[in-house]
Amino acid sequence: MLQAAKGFRLRRSKLYRYASDAVDHGRQYAYRDRKVKKREFRYLWQVRINAATRALGMTYSRFIEGLKAAQVALDRKILSDLAATDNAAFAELVRIAQDALKAKAVKA
Repeated sequence: MLQAAKGFRLRRSKLYRYASDAVDHGRQYAYRDRKVKKREFRYLWQVRINAATRALGMTYSRFIEGLKAAQVALDRKILSDLAATDNAAFAELVRIAQDALKAKAVKA
């Protein structure tokens, strides 16, 4: 336990009782935050995609709906990376989504 508490400050690294509490709390936070990290990254990707799609005259929800209608199987992480680094490819995806939405409206 003291080895796991190496680097902690004051009593938390020297005395077993305090080190044990600190390590236990640290491990609980680590377990919880592994899930929070995934949540926060998905939110970041959605914000990036939304900003890029709005710049091209579309909303995030309509864009995702259009991609699903066009059966484009790219996840939000890849879409976010394209939005941030490759504007031409992302603009093409927006065009594909718009065409799929038009076809979906005509079909309905």
